[in-house]
Amino acid sequence: MNLLHQLIMDEGYLLPILAATIFLSLSLLSLKHLSNQNSKCTTGRKNLPGPRKLPIIGNLHQLGKHPHLSLFSLAQKYGPIFHLQLGEISTVILSSAATAKEAMKTHDLALATRPELYAAKILFYNCTDMAFAPYSRHWRDVRKLCMLELLSTTRVQSYAFVREEEASRLAGRVAESCSAAVDLTKLLNLYANGVLCRIVFGKDFSGGGGGGGEYEKFGFKEMLDEYQELLGGFSVGDFFPSMEFLHAVTGHKARLDRAFERFDKLFCDVIEERRRSSCREGQNRDFVDILLELENDGDGDVPLTMDNVKAILLDMFAAGTDTSFITLDWSMTELVTHPKILKKVQSEVRNVVGGKKFVSENDLPHLHYMKAVIKEVYRLHPPAPVLLPRESMAEIAINGHMIPAKTRVFINAWAIGRDTESWKNPEEFEPERFLNSDIDFKGQDFELIPFGAGRRSCPAITFGSATVEIGLAQLLHSFDWELPPGIQSDDLDMTEVFGITMHRKSPLIVVAKPTEK
Repeated sequence: MNLLHQLIMDEGYLLPILAATIFLSLSLLSLKHLSNQNSKCTTGRKNLPGPRKLPIIGNLHQLGKHPHLSLFSLAQKYGPIFHLQLGEISTVILSSAATAKEAMKTHDLALATRPELYAAKILFYNCTDMAFAPYSRHWRDVRKLCMLELLSTTRVQSYAFVREEEASRLAGRVAESCSAAVDLTKLLNLYANGVLCRIVFGKDFSGGGGGGGEYEKFGFKEMLDEYQELLGGFSVGDFFPSMEFLHAVTGHKARLDRAFERFDKLFCDVIEERRRSSCREGQNRDFVDILLELENDGDGDVPLTMDNVKAILLDMFAAGTDTSFITLDWSMTELVTHPKILKKVQSEVRNVVGGKKFVSENDLPHLHYMKAVIKEVYRLHPPAPVLLPRESMAEIAINGHMIPAKTRVFINAWAIGRDTESWKNPEEFEPERFLNSDIDFKGQDFELIPFGAGRRSCPAITFGSATVEIGLAQLLHSFDWELPPGIQSDDLDMTEVFGITMHRKSPLIVVAKPTEK
């Protein structure tokens, strides 16, 4: 089933006449576009391998429901760099550490911009955020601002008390459910969002208890799930930019409009509440205060409009919650299905933390095996399986193949984590592989790039890592973990929901038993 047909069915547009109308429109409006594009690109990629394409849709039918898996399968056949024609878009897929290094180091500047994605234009106020903004002065200013005021090592360390408090609250929420099986996925999402909201918004939405307070009231989880699906980067309309009406026909635009309204209302409420409160100075200021101060300055060093402010807040709110939550959820999933590794990492944590009830951030540097566990999770389950797309601003050469300007480039981080050229037994969960290895995930080692590398790498690596480490350490210190009675490891549903980030479709239901102190 091709991707277009799949999306039509997903949105309920089942009438044959509608499908025929769409196909006819694609045929009439894109033949000339494809002909012109092919004439410009054929010489540049004459030796670039790739599967044969169909008329009009090209290779869209080969993406499937889980593009990272489909692209991995194609890489097995065509190699670490291959070409796809996705609708009107000439696309190159990179699936090895070597090709990723050329893209994100050798040609970092030439690949420093983003293609224009319809979903990002709607949700991020015409792409004026940090993640989806094109390479420009505005993007450089916004990234510098976020690094300086929120994501630098010094800033991240200054919020250690927030992470420690939220980790202890996570343990408290788990303890409330110890008499029965607990939906750990829900509590991990609440924890990650709690850390983010307190640091960025200066506001606690969780209400402190297990119920979730405003987090549940406003439906944050549903908002975040919708966000990550809508921004997956593989919407059919994005591959036919000359036919923007496809977003309306498939229902994509309606979903985007609803999601935008919910996020916009949240940020308007936060900003309005802040403006009603007295001005805060010094250490009491949070990221919202800083952004509003710059917006009030108007023509300062980093001029921001109110839309810019809200776009940046969405970056922080969604990405800051999702990546940490997904890593914690996969970490606990892998550990409960590998009891020997779970016992080993718990032993390390408990030896380091000792008789204390709660983990402190001073304990984390000593947890070498736990850090290896997290690296292994990043290898097997990168939060963003296919990194956000880049677009070439000039002709470049990767692995000896010429890639023309205006080519979309996808880097399959999921495939790189399973590349047999880089990893022994790549399908196995083996944290030990990192104990005597200098490989890290911060963008210098291209075998492990869950956050990308170069200019467009995720700047929140330190922020996210700190949230993941103390949350995981607290869970391992406070509780013994096992699957519910009658449930075996093979019974767990490991199906992934593909989007801009990738979490498990089913929640992790486990039994937690408090550790005897």
